[in-house]
Amino acid sequence: MNITKSFLWVLLLAWAGGSTYWHVCKIKQLCDMPVVSTVENATPPSVTALTISDGMMLNLHAAGNFGFAKSGAKANLIPVKSEMDSLVSYAMNNPGKIITITGLYSPDETNITSFPDLGTARAADIKSYLHEKGIPDSAIIIIGKRSDALVFAQDSIQGGIDFSFTNRIAAPEKDLANEQKYESIFKPIDLYFPSASSDYIQTEENKKFLTEAKKFLADNKDKKLLLTGYTDSDGSEPLNLALSKKRANIVKNIFVAQGMPADRIITDGKGESDPKAPNDTPAGKRANRRVTIVVL
Repeated sequence: MNITKSFLWVLLLAWAGGSTYWHVCKIKQLCDMPVVSTVENATPPSVTALTISDGMMLNLHAAGNFGFAKSGAKANLIPVKSEMDSLVSYAMNNPGKIITITGLYSPDETNITSFPDLGTARAADIKSYLHEKGIPDSAIIIIGKRSDALVFAQDSIQGGIDFSFTNRIAAPEKDLANEQKYESIFKPIDLYFPSASSDYIQTEENKKFLTEAKKFLADNKDKKLLLTGYTDSDGSEPLNLALSKKRANIVKNIFVAQGMPADRIITDGKGESDPKAPNDTPAGKRANRRVTIVVL
């Protein structure tokens, strides 16, 4: 009797175990599933540091980089704001330089901008920032380039912008004159002369300066207009000093002929000192041959 009961208990336990196995492993198919850890140990992707260099003349480094949303063209400049402002200063002090901005894009992105590709749109956004800071359009070239190496993390990328520099081909004086923007009669503006001409190039901006200066001087008898001439470094220093004074006096005569009192105009000449640009390129020399006007 005891043997029979023991045998029945064994059968019952075997049936229960088999049923459990069949339900878990065969029906729900859970026996062969890999064990998944619920502990998050993901390491965020490393950010490639921004580097902007122009030979030995410029070396900028930032721990961060530009940020773009996937398929987005608007840059996050916060991590590189200091370096961008340094780039602006470099460009303003070296008007003979052309900055080429290359924007990268991935074939996995969608271009919803009006530009031919997303890389060009990204480069244009950076150009817009530099232009707002004072770098003329003529000093910036934008390019779009496909890159299969862009890495996305949480639908955004870090980087995607490259910079390169070239020397500007000697710009016509007319272009240099047109780059000058009027802001205030108390902020100097440069006048340029066409080759072999004694009459400076008139633009809407320097006309605006002269109009406002006349009004101000008429109401403020103690103020004067200062004209300062400059040259490039070609020739001797004494000759350049004399030439710079001559250029300033030429502009004075033009202003007097336009109705400005001669006794309210001061002229000076600095020769080849205080250059705007290096004199080792034709573009730099042209930028230095100027007369600066400002109200004192």
